[in-house]
Amino acid sequence: MRRVVDELIELRGLRLHYRDWPCAKPDAQPLVLLHGFTSHARAWDGLAKALADDYRVLALDQRGHGESAWAAPDSYGTLEMVADLETFAAALGLRAFALLGHSMGGLVAMHYAGRRPRALSRLVIVDIGPEIAPAGLARIESSVQSVDRFPSKEAAFARARSLNPRPSDAHLRHRTEANLMRTSEGDWTYRYDRVLRDPQHKRARPSADESWDVAARIEVPTLLIRGAESDILDAAVAKRLVETILEARLVEIPDSGHSIPLDAPDALIRAIRSFL
Repeated sequence: MRRVVDELIELRGLRLHYRDWPCAKPDAQPLVLLHGFTSHARAWDGLAKALADDYRVLALDQRGHGESAWAAPDSYGTLEMVADLETFAAALGLRAFALLGHSMGGLVAMHYAGRRPRALSRLVIVDIGPEIAPAGLARIESSVQSVDRFPSKEAAFARARSLNPRPSDAHLRHRTEANLMRTSEGDWTYRYDRVLRDPQHKRARPSADESWDVAARIEVPTLLIRGAESDILDAAVAKRLVETILEARLVEIPDSGHSIPLDAPDALIRAIRSFL
């Protein structure tokens, strides 16, 4: 197994971090991974290890998340992140690459693909669509605004466990601890930008109509993956999305909610590997 390399890159005046999993195959297809809201590149470590024998896997910490720099409060919109991705792909000279995004990252991936970039070969959208179910959106907003300071890493893990009983302890602990940093008071808080936890701050997202129009312009083979118990992506929206995209298919993951990379990592890997 080749070792992962952590890199920094300046994109559009902002320092971003990404993880690069080199592949021994000289002609390996690049696979770019985009995490969800409040998450980070290291959330993909397990999936990247599973695929790195066949693909060059690149996991990007999107602006304001993980080890990437925080940005201006009004610059966390979907289209700003699409522009980051365009610059990232150009800077690394990516050709014929596959793109996978979960949740927020899936919306970014969908809008990137809708611009018909020549370098993109395949698209995987994980549990997001042009319309987000209101109940799920309210759950996420309430969660990030409730508790964000912890006396210990163990307390942060306990909080994460209380929100999701499905993941293994090892997987949940890895994702949780990789998302923490110390404060000047000695306790722990999340790494992602505090402004994203501010109830007065609303991230700019394209309207549902704009996203449906973008989906209709996607020309690359696309896989949509939905958690069977998702409260973010309604089954009807998922069905309409695969009917809207020129060449798309739907896979539903049983016993999983919205957080498929946490809830059902093995099933997610199987679906991605089969599609790619």
